[in-house]
Amino acid sequence: MAALCVVKPIALILVVLSSLLWCREMGEAALEHPSYEVIHKANGYEIRRYVSSVWMTTLPIQNISFTDATNNGFSQLFNYIQGANNKKLKIEMTAPVLTQVTPSDGPFCKSTFVVSFYVPKANQANPPSAKGLHVQIWKNQYVAAHRFGGFASDSNIALEAAALQSSLQVSAWYPKIAISRGNSTTYIVAQYNSPYDFNNRVNEILLTFGK
Repeated sequence: MAALCVVKPIALILVVLSSLLWCREMGEAALEHPSYEVIHKANGYEIRRYVSSVWMTTLPIQNISFTDATNNGFSQLFNYIQGANNKKLKIEMTAPVLTQVTPSDGPFCKSTFVVSFYVPKANQANPPSAKGLHVQIWKNQYVAAHRFGGFASDSNIALEAAALQSSLQVSAWYPKIAISRGNSTTYIVAQYNSPYDFNNRVNEILLTFGK
């Protein structure tokens, strides 16, 4: 008989408190986000050129659930910006929160997830360090982006990623993307809203390619 998974109450409370604090901060001012230029727009996607940016990133998280892995990673990153870092420095919330998804080979196997927080420009030159987190630098690169609403979840992210892939396959960009990405199945889910925003939610599937 399969063992039942029990959510620890303390862990659940921490996630809820983090979400509430995020809501409060997001309501006070527009959040800083990475800079990019839209260089092509079509039905269902756009091609962007991102400038170099700095992200704080979790170690790979093995899980069968995108939602659980994202909650795990976001909890680590939220603690980081609340001062759980080597400088005990509080850092402003930014958007989006990224979850990089490397799908498993089967439906009952664990996928690999990496969750990232965009470091504000004021902290990018020397971001504080923290156990279990590391700095990731995005160099100038192209990104194909597909936007969708509602909550990003285990039930829809693969479908949205497939929709982006289908749109790109009939575009003039596809040869460059195919050469750059090769056989990679990895994609990124970008979430721009607090978990307690129920209306007008914005999510994106991102495929990075080229330089």
